[in-house]
Amino acid sequence: QGGRWRVLPGCGCRLRASPRARLPGRSRQSARAGALPRARRAAMSMKTALLDVLSEVKTRVQDKLGIVDFPMPQFIIVGSQSVGKSRLIETLAGEQFNFISGTLGSRRPTILEFRNVEAAEESVWSVLDERTNKWLTKPTPEVMKIVGEAHNSLGMSVSAVPVHVRIESKLCVDLQIVDLPGYRSYAADDNGRILAQKIEELNGAFLFDQRNVILCVEEAGDAANLSSLRRVSEADPQYKRTILIRSKLDKYYGDLEPKTVNKWLDGMGDLPKNLQKFALTLPHWSDGAPPPAPLSELRDETSKTDSNKLAALGATRTHMDKVGFNNFARHMERRTELMFAEAMGPVLTKLRDLESAMSLREEELGDELEQSEPARMLATIRACGMSFANCLSHVMEGVIRSDVNRVSLDVELRDFHRYHQTLGGSRMFEPCPHEMFQNVEEYIKRLRNDIRVPMFDVEVNGGAQFKRLMYEVETYLRFSEMGTEIKSANVLQAFGISMGSVTWADVVVKLLNHDCHMPMQHHVAYVGERVKWFFMKQKEPIVHFMKSLRGSPDEKIYSVLYTKHAALIEENPTIKKMVFETFDAVVDRQLQYFLTLFRNTLQATFSNPWVFLKKNTAKWNDEDEVVLSSLEETINRIPKEVGSRSALERSVAKLLSDIPMEPHKLDEAVDRIQVLALKVYAHIRSRICDQVELFCESFFKLPLLRRLEEDMNKMELSEVDMQGHRARRAKLEKEKKAISYGLKEVQDCLRILTNFQVKSMAQKV
Repeated sequence: QGGRWRVLPGCGCRLRASPRARLPGRSRQSARAGALPRARRAAMSMKTALLDVLSEVKTRVQDKLGIVDFPMPQFIIVGSQSVGKSRLIETLAGEQFNFISGTLGSRRPTILEFRNVEAAEESVWSVLDERTNKWLTKPTPEVMKIVGEAHNSLGMSVSAVPVHVRIESKLCVDLQIVDLPGYRSYAADDNGRILAQKIEELNGAFLFDQRNVILCVEEAGDAANLSSLRRVSEADPQYKRTILIRSKLDKYYGDLEPKTVNKWLDGMGDLPKNLQKFALTLPHWSDGAPPPAPLSELRDETSKTDSNKLAALGATRTHMDKVGFNNFARHMERRTELMFAEAMGPVLTKLRDLESAMSLREEELGDELEQSEPARMLATIRACGMSFANCLSHVMEGVIRSDVNRVSLDVELRDFHRYHQTLGGSRMFEPCPHEMFQNVEEYIKRLRNDIRVPMFDVEVNGGAQFKRLMYEVETYLRFSEMGTEIKSANVLQAFGISMGSVTWADVVVKLLNHDCHMPMQHHVAYVGERVKWFFMKQKEPIVHFMKSLRGSPDEKIYSVLYTKHAALIEENPTIKKMVFETFDAVVDRQLQYFLTLFRNTLQATFSNPWVFLKKNTAKWNDEDEVVLSSLEETINRIPKEVGSRSALERSVAKLLSDIPMEPHKLDEAVDRIQVLALKVYAHIRSRICDQVELFCESFFKLPLLRRLEEDMNKMELSEVDMQGHRARRAKLEKEKKAISYGLKEVQDCLRILTNFQVKSMAQKV
C-alpha cells in the first residue's frame, strides 16, 4: 500500500521503512520472493543450507564430541580495551547486550554463534552446558549472568576453556566468532601486569592457529600506531588471515580532505597493500542513556552516514567498498560462505577418518569386552600369554619393521649398568672385565676401537641384538685371568704334610681351583645377567611385532589372534601386568638354571682339567675327498683318532716331569708350576669362550623358548588382579557407549554432508 521493504545488506533481515510498509495478505517470505530474482533466491537458499549443514556438523562433532582438531574455520576477534570490539559484536548480533560486569573485562574466550532465522519473532539465546555438552535455552538476562560469572570466577587469572553462546535471530548475521579478551595497555600493579601477560599468551595460541581468520579491531586514526595489529603480524606476517576493522570513523571526519581521503583509507602508506581493511562507525550514544533507536536501525544509519561522508569527499568506488558496516557485513557473509565451501572437502575427509578410527576402536572394545567376561577372563589372559610366547621366537628370528627398543651397543651397556646400579646391593660380577679398565666408558671405548665388535653403532633388536651380545660377552669372558700370582707358600700349602703322596698334577689342580675357578664364575655371572637383560628388553618389541601384523604383507602368515591379543595386552593393564610379570619370572628362573648348569660345568672342568685338555680328534681338510667309509676303514680310523689326541697329554706330562722335586729347587718348581697353570687355564678359558654361544643357546635361550608357553598357560588371577579387571571392564563399557554415540553422530554428519553434496550438484546441473 505504498510502503516498501528495505533489505538490510550483510545480514539478510528486513526492516519496515514506515508503518505503511506491511503488505496485506502476503507473508515476509512471499514479499522477499517477489523482490528477488529466482537465481538469486536459489543462491541464497543454497548458501543458507551450506551454513546450516556445516554448523550442524560442527555442533555435533566439534562441540558435542570435543574433537579439537576438526578442520572447521572460524573468526576470532582481537583488540585492545575500549576500541569498540564489544560494540562490533553487538552490531553483528543486531541487538545490545553486555556479558561482562566489573573492571577486569573478559578473561576467557567467548564463542558466539550467530544464526539468522527469518521466522524468529524474537531472539533466542542458548548457552552450552560444559557438564552435559548440550545447548540450554535461557532468557537473555540469565545467559548474560552465566557468561559474566564464567569470566568473573577466574579472578586475576585466565582460562583457555571457552564459554559457548548461541543467538538465533532475524537481525543477526550467519556467523561464528570467538571473542578473545582485550589487550591491556595499562596495569596499575603487579597483578594487573601478570593478568595482561596471561591474556597475551592466551590470545597468541588462537592467533597462531592457521584455521582462524583474525578480525583485528583498532580505532581509526594514525595507522602507524596500531598495537593489536603488530601482535597479529607476528602470527600472520603476510596478513593472509587478517581483516583490519578501523572503528570510530566519525571521530576523524574533520581530518579527512578530498585530496587525501583515498590515501587515508589505505593507511597513508603505513598499512600493507594486501591487508584487507575496513573503516566504519559503530552505533553509539551517550553513556548512561538508552539507545535512541533499535540497534539494527542505528547500524544502518551509521553505515549510511559513513558512505555519504566519504563519497562526498571523493573516495573512489574501490575504496567505498571498504567503508561502512554494511559493506563489512557483506564481505563477512561472502568470506564465511567461501570459507565454509572450502572447508567441505577437509571436513568430509576428517569425518571419514573419524568414522574409520571410531569403527576400529568400537570393534576393539567389543572384542576386549567379550574376551574379558568374568567366566572367560583367565582363559583370555592365558591365550594372550601364549601368543606372546610364540612371538618371541619370531622376534628372535629377526623382524625388519620392528623399531621398538632398537639400541646400539654403547647405549645397551650403559642402560644395563645403570639398571644394576639402581638395584643396589652386591653383584656377582664386576662392571668391567679387567682391573685395567677404570670405568665402563673405557671398556666401551675399547670395544669400539680395539675389539671392533660387529654392528657396534648399529641400532638393532631381536635376533640381531642377541648375535651382537654373544660377541660382547665372549670378549668379556676372555678377559678372565688368574686371581693372584702363585707363590712358594701356596705351593707348599698345596702339598700338605705328605711330600710323597701328592703329585705335581694334584698341586696344579688345587691352585687352579683356588685362583682361577672363582674369577671365571664371576665372568660367567656377567654373561647370564647380560642375557637376562636382553630378554627383559624384548617385551615391547614382541608386542609391537604382534600389533604391526595388521595390514602388513605377511599378515596371513601368522595367526589372526596375534593382533587381537596385542591390542588386549596394550589396552588392558591387568593382562599386560600378568603377561610381563610371568615373562620376567621365567627369564629370572632361566638365569638361575643357566648359572647352575654353567657352575656345574666349571666345577667338573676344574676338578679334572686333564680330561678337558684332550684335543679334538676331527680334522678339516678341504683337499680330502669325502666318501662314505666302509667297516674296515672305520675300524682302522678309530685307533688313529684316539691316539692323535695324546700329543697334548704327552706335552703336559713332560712339563710335569720337568718340575724338580728337591726342596732346594723350590723356586724353580714354583716358576714351572706357574707356567703350567697359566697354560692349562688359558686352554680351559679358550675352550669355554669358544663354546659360550652354545652354552647360552643350550642353557638359556632354547629352554626359555620351550618352557615360556607352558608357564603362560599356568597363570592364575589374584584377588587384586580381579579387582583391577572389574574396574577396567566398567571403564571399557563406559568408553564403548561413548564411542558408539560418537560414531553415530559422525555417521549422521557424513550422511548429511553427502546428501547436501548430491543435492547441490543436482541443482547446478
